[in-house]
Amino acid sequence: MRFMMMVKHAEPSGPPPKEMMDAMAKLTEEAVKAGTIRGSGGLAPTAQSTRVRLSNGQIKVIDGPFTEAKEVIGGYAEFELKSKEEAIESAVHFMELHKKHWPGWEGETEIRQIFGPEDFAQHGKDQPQKRAS
Repeated sequence: MRFMMMVKHAEPSGPPPKEMMDAMAKLTEEAVKAGTIRGSGGLAPTAQSTRVRLSNGQIKVIDGPFTEAKEVIGGYAEFELKSKEEAIESAVHFMELHKKHWPGWEGETEIRQIFGPEDFAQHGKDQPQKRAS
């Protein structure tokens, strides 16, 4: 099963301490050896970002920073794991590294299963169908 994990936190939180970067490098190296990580990275601040929004039939390009955002996605990782429980264990371990190596940092890791076309078809059967008005 594929999972996307997104780390969310208030902006700006500043760069991670060296100890945190070293711990993340070790964690990533272990995941590469285990063959469970497919990709990961930290994301630039919203001041360097752009949104493209479709609303009311209009497409609008909006440059950051996005002052209305209380939390931002600061990083991500994609994993191939056996179960959601394994994904949760991985995210808890990652948050434990933050607690240990970045005192005062607050945030969360959101875990989302990545669906392929076959997953949408399977899960669509379980969901109530919306009726057109």
